[in-house]
Amino acid sequence: MTNYLYQGDLPDDLDLGDTVAIDCETMGLHPHRDRLCVVQLSSGDGNAHLVQIPKGQTEAPNLCRLLEDAKVLKLFHYGRFDIAAMLNAFGATTAPVYCTKIASRLVRTYTDRHGLAKLLQELLSVDISKQQQSSDWGADKLSKAQIDYAASDVLHLHKLRDKLNEMLIREGRMDVAQACYDFLPTRAKLDLLGWPDTDIFAHA
Repeated sequence: MTNYLYQGDLPDDLDLGDTVAIDCETMGLHPHRDRLCVVQLSSGDGNAHLVQIPKGQTEAPNLCRLLEDAKVLKLFHYGRFDIAAMLNAFGATTAPVYCTKIASRLVRTYTDRHGLAKLLQELLSVDISKQQQSSDWGADKLSKAQIDYAASDVLHLHKLRDKLNEMLIREGRMDVAQACYDFLPTRAKLDLLGWPDTDIFAHA
C-alpha cells in the first residue's frame, strides 16, 4: 500500500478507473464556514491518493473532471457532507455516487451504529483508528498519522460496497437505495442553500 500526496489537484495522467472511493477532510462540519482541506481517493487497489487543498483555492480541474464524469462511480461514506464540501469549494456537482452509510441505514436495521469504523469491523473484520479525525487538517504539512488516517477512510470502500450490495439484494432494497444515491447530490445542494435540517417533504 502506498499513499500519494499532491498539492492542489490530481496529476494530469492519473487514471483511477471507473469506480473511485472518495472522502474529504475539512476544518469542521459546516461547509460554508469550514474550508475543504484534503480530498482522498482510491481505486480500490490498496493505494490512496491525497490532494491537499490550500486555503483560498477555488479550482481543481482534474479533480472536478473526475467528480463530474458520468462514467465514473464515486463511492462515499456519508457522501452528503463530502459532496456539499466539494460543491462549495469548487462548484462541481459529484455524480453518479454511492453512499455506504445510506446503504447501511437501509439494510442494517438491526442496529443504529452506521459509522465507517463499525461497518468495516462487522462486515470486513477490518479495524481502523479514528484518532486523527479531529486533528488540524488545515496545517501546511500533514503528519504521517494524518495521511494514514485519511487513506484508511477510502481504502476499503469498494469491498464494503460489495458486502452491502449483497445485503441490499437479499432484502429487496437495491432499487430504493439507488434512488437515494441519485438524489444525494440534490440533498447536498439543499444543505448549501439553507435547508440542512428541514425535511422539505414533511407536511408541516
